[in-house]
Amino acid sequence: MSQPSPTAGFNGVLGLEFPEVGPDKVVLTFTVEPHLHQPYGIVHGGVYCSVIETAASYAGAMWFGDRGNVVGVSNQTDFLRAVREGKLTATALPVHRGRLQQLWVVEITDEQGRTVARGQVRLQNIEDASRLGN
Repeated sequence: MSQPSPTAGFNGVLGLEFPEVGPDKVVLTFTVEPHLHQPYGIVHGGVYCSVIETAASYAGAMWFGDRGNVVGVSNQTDFLRAVREGKLTATALPVHRGRLQQLWVVEITDEQGRTVARGQVRLQNIEDASRLGN
């Protein structure tokens, strides 16, 4: 999988940048802007879920490579610290990479290195991409 454009699709809405993308680690960054807030003026939990899913999916796809595609089958995210502004960094690391599934842990930290959200994503490895969406 080639390095994605930071402005493509939903990545652009989130404002994601990809300083490190590889099969063993992915690092994403984004700046908290008002359009990412929920009504109380803090980052919406769905943003964290989406960033965690994106980081794990890119890492898993890089690792699985030309063997096929990966799809998320579970995303469990914990919200630990409210954030109103600043730059956040998400780091995805593998827990398990098997023949059929992968498990990745992703931690999102603020500029002071404090964990603001942490999640894990289970990915299914799909060798026959023609089966996706059917």
